Amino acid sequence: MSSNPLLTFISPPLPYFIESNRTIYQPGSEHPSRRNLGVFDLLFVHSGTLYIGEENRSWTVGPGGMLILRPDCMHYSIQPCKEETIIDWVHFQTAGPWEELLDNSCGTLSGDYYSHAIRLPKAMTLPSPEEAIALLDKLQEAATGTSHAAFWQRQHWFLGLLQLMDESWRTDSAKAPIAVAEEAAAYLKLHYRKTVTNRMLGDALGLHPNYIARCMSEVFNCTPQQYLHAYRMDQAKLLLMKTNWPIARIAEETGFKQTPHFSRSFSESVGQAPLLFRKKFTGGTVSRRKTKLEGAD
Repeated sequence: MSSNPLLTFISPPLPYFIESNRTIYQPGSEHPSRRNLGVFDLLFVHSGTLYIGEENRSWTVGPGGMLILRPDCMHYSIQPCKEETIIDWVHFQTAGPWEELLDNSCGTLSGDYYSHAIRLPKAMTLPSPEEAIALLDKLQEAATGTSHAAFWQRQHWFLGLLQLMDESWRTDSAKAPIAVAEEAAAYLKLHYRKTVTNRMLGDALGLHPNYIARCMSEVFNCTPQQYLHAYRMDQAKLLLMKTNWPIARIAEETGFKQTPHFSRSFSESVGQAPLLFRKKFTGGTVSRRKTKLEGAD
């Protein structure tokens, strides 16, 4: 395969664990064929080699290797195991949107200011398989439990496994634009109360500002400054809904040096002046004095 597909899940909601088990294949045995299983099938090879295909693609998965099979495709053994092969399989599903990309494009799912895009390689060999093995061992222990706590333990260890996979692929240079865009977005969200120029962003990430802007345009379909502005507007909405702070303070809290600039920007972005937006959530009326003050902004 010339490229490794990338599965993207938008969260929340988080993908959730269904069941798991450990299977030992003797020489001559093979993974069973299944069609439209209805769940994602995550396979981890402890020892030996697993030969498996999905639709018109195939993989040879060795020790430390992981493979995720889709819930809506045919998967099958392409040849029997040549040696004793020990695998863990984990079935999981998601209630949220997901997609699989067959090339290095960024796709349509990128999350927004409050949701996260979990990105998992279709196939990978973990750089530190010991961490995955420890999590899978804990998952196996929790899977045998019948207590109420066992449910939470299974979900906890499963999400730890997804986090390990999500973080491990980011050293792949082919996926660099996604990693750069997400790092830039995290920096902007952390520093939105301050003035952040493209040069400052470049210095913080150690990359040329033009490259960062190109990565963000590919992944989020906006420039860094557009992303920062949209995030500030969302924070302003929250403050208008949850506090009684005056507009001047909300402007300052969201990175605007001048209240009139904030009011104009908010009106252009949301389609309403800040106090009129707040009125929808207070159940009261905007006083003439406040309206006059906002108009003066």
